[in-house]
Amino acid sequence: MEFVLVGLPHPEVMKIPLFMLFSFIYLCTLLGNSLLILVVKGDPHLKKPMYHFLLNLSFLDILLSTVTLPKMLTNFLQKETTISFQGCISQLYFFHFLGSTECFLYTVMAYDRFLAICRPLHYPNFMNLKLCRQFSAGIWLIGSLHSMIHTMLTFRLPFCGPNRIDYFFCDVIPMLKLACADTTLNKAIIITNIGAVALICFLMILISYIKSSEGRRKTFSTCASHMISVFFYYGPPVFIYLSPNSIDYAIEESVAVFYTVITPMLNPLIYSLRNNEVKTSLKRMKCDKLYE
Repeated sequence: MEFVLVGLPHPEVMKIPLFMLFSFIYLCTLLGNSLLILVVKGDPHLKKPMYHFLLNLSFLDILLSTVTLPKMLTNFLQKETTISFQGCISQLYFFHFLGSTECFLYTVMAYDRFLAICRPLHYPNFMNLKLCRQFSAGIWLIGSLHSMIHTMLTFRLPFCGPNRIDYFFCDVIPMLKLACADTTLNKAIIITNIGAVALICFLMILISYIKSSEGRRKTFSTCASHMISVFFYYGPPVFIYLSPNSIDYAIEESVAVFYTVITPMLNPLIYSLRNNEVKTSLKRMKCDKLYE
């Protein structure tokens, strides 16, 4: 009927400090991404393909953080850190739905930047708002199907033993540890459908940024800041999902914090403070407010 989320390993005395820290991170994530959404939606000068993708990224970061952080925060304050069976199914589905969608979105964004920098004359033909909407709809649909596969394969298994999940949210690998059946097929699909896909997407992004920044110092500076976000997002899943037989939960949880908690908070800073158009739009909004 329910599972027990063990959560991040920490001494009892650290409950309140950790609650305050992650509350601050969650608040920054919500405010930063909401502000970026308001800026992009409110400024007609930003009706460009790149900002359409940034809009999707901000929505994804808000939703992805909301899947894991509120439950983590309440568990810091409660003695009973349980989650219902249905709640666990929902958390696992939405986490992988949003996470895989963001994974594919980063790849499309890198392709967009490559075209804009290396093929500027042909860029309007290869990338326009109509095509962007089609790309966005496609990656959201693929993300949903990807998550549905893992959710169905995980919860078709019988869970008849311990119900303690050594993790801070319901994820595939910790759930397989509790299954009372052979999980070889599940682990094989995890390696190919999550770990390998994340690694391939990361390599494609890396190649596109390297090609985009060749001989362009300013472009390299921008791409380097974007690569920080990409590394924090892709590095942990590759590490975790390419080794589903790992038993070191503490390391896996610490690594998972980067792409589930830290990256959604950093993205608005990385993609706005390094962007002159966004900074100009923010100043324009500030001036409009002052003269109202």
